[in-house]
Amino acid sequence: MTTPTLSALKIRKKSAVLELSYSNNECLSLSFELLRVYSPSAEVRGHNGQHSVLQVGKSDVQIKHIETVGNYGIQIYFDDGHSTGIYSWPYLYDLAVHQAQYEQDYLAQLEAAGKSRISGAVQIMDFKKS
Repeated sequence: MTTPTLSALKIRKKSAVLELSYSNNECLSLSFELLRVYSPSAEVRGHNGQHSVLQVGKSDVQIKHIETVGNYGIQIYFDDGHSTGIYSWPYLYDLAVHQAQYEQDYLAQLEAAGKSRISGAVQIMDFKKS
């Protein structure tokens, strides 16, 4: 997939989305939560080929600020203290274009692990009486 050139990037704090505008007139957006849980950092993806670490409780995460990194991407600083990993232009575009699938995969992983995307959520278990 050829990545179009990013022409504008806007942080929308109220709606918790990052808006991406491209040179081909395509406008896409990514939720802060999706950006956080799919961070390209080794902390999230795993170190040295280890398995990725499921991120939980990130539904309310906010972006504090963003810095460009050379000509190839951005570094995002989140309010939960996470700030590692460089989001390359192709990676951002891939996340945005395939966002629905990434969201489905993430929700399925949370369900399989019995975890929640909501911060501070308590898992309620249904016990049958014997």
